[in-house]
Amino acid sequence: MTFYDELETRSAEARASWLAAELPAALMRARQAPALAEILADVGPGQITSREALASLPVIRKSALSEAQQKTPPFGGFTTRPAHDFENIFQSPGPIYEPGRRDGDWWRLGRFLHAAGVGPGDILHNCFGYHLTPAGMMFESAARAVGAATLPAGTGQTELQIRAAVDIGTTVYAGTPDYLKVMLDKADQMGERLRFTRAVVSGGALFPSLRQAYADRGIATAQCYATADLGLIAYESPAMEGLIVDERVIVEIVRPGTGDPVPEGEVGEVVVTTLNPDYPLVRFATGDLSAVLPGESPCGRTNMRIKGWMGRADQTTKIKGMFVRPEQVAALVARHPEISRARVVADRSGDMDVMTVLLETPAEDAAQYEGTVLDTLKLRGRVELVAPGSLPNDGKVIEDRRSYD
Repeated sequence: MTFYDELETRSAEARASWLAAELPAALMRARQAPALAEILADVGPGQITSREALASLPVIRKSALSEAQQKTPPFGGFTTRPAHDFENIFQSPGPIYEPGRRDGDWWRLGRFLHAAGVGPGDILHNCFGYHLTPAGMMFESAARAVGAATLPAGTGQTELQIRAAVDIGTTVYAGTPDYLKVMLDKADQMGERLRFTRAVVSGGALFPSLRQAYADRGIATAQCYATADLGLIAYESPAMEGLIVDERVIVEIVRPGTGDPVPEGEVGEVVVTTLNPDYPLVRFATGDLSAVLPGESPCGRTNMRIKGWMGRADQTTKIKGMFVRPEQVAALVARHPEISRARVVADRSGDMDVMTVLLETPAEDAAQYEGTVLDTLKLRGRVELVAPGSLPNDGKVIEDRRSYD
């Protein structure tokens, strides 16, 4: 077995020694970002040298990042470079703006692709989006890092994608877990055979039944946990026991709504500090739930492992690989005065994510709201009209009914 680099197999002592030196240096660099200079104003040089000390700093929430970006566009003062010094600027739902660079493997997903067995000789069929959001570029950058070629397929146009995959001979699928099934089913209908032997997926739940269905077709599937803000957070190794934390981030599991670390094994919110010198987020709350998996991976990698995505600490929910946030639901309601309340329901149909939008309104034509749903939520879903006053009075605007057992 070969590892991506020597960082993956460090001893606990070596890792702690590295952290003691790296954390103070990283926080000093972070002070070059105006917003972080304010947050870290009372932190003395060399004061933060361990995970325990890091836990004394405040948590930065996505809502605070969004508010800062509105006041100081586009990045809210959280970058150490001006906007024009980045090669790319992305917009994610919210909207939230993220920077991107083409130097090296800026989002660090190359480590994940290497662990999944992707490398020279492979052609990555990249079904992540290239429009506004950074996922497509994140995986393309990773492919370059491991020496693989890329077909920048993007999303949709399934028949054209299959034609390209067959003609080019792409060997690795990259995309959301459920879209690969769409491609395989369509290829069967077309009488074509895709040559995928591996799949690297993110942006949605990889249910065991779906992984097994791909394995039955000879496709080994690996998943990673990454975000547009932070890049790679954790990834699956061949051991298939939890997700191993990336070497350039520090992950804490905290009690939701606080910054207090929970005991090992207890479910809490994932908080990440990234050592990216251009975009150095410190104790950034992802809103995702997970737990530390005790011990080291049988694959030989020694960093912390987490159990993977276990739901959301807040109502923000990922559906079909896209986050849907409460403020987007509010924007939907605001577009139509006759709508009193709305609830977005995430569910499953087989191995596919489905979204239903329940609207309290006296109107009778659900079709009139489909365009607004797509415009505000950035996803297509079934619109269902319900009588005013019929939705539960519990303050919930997004409900996730999917099971992750």
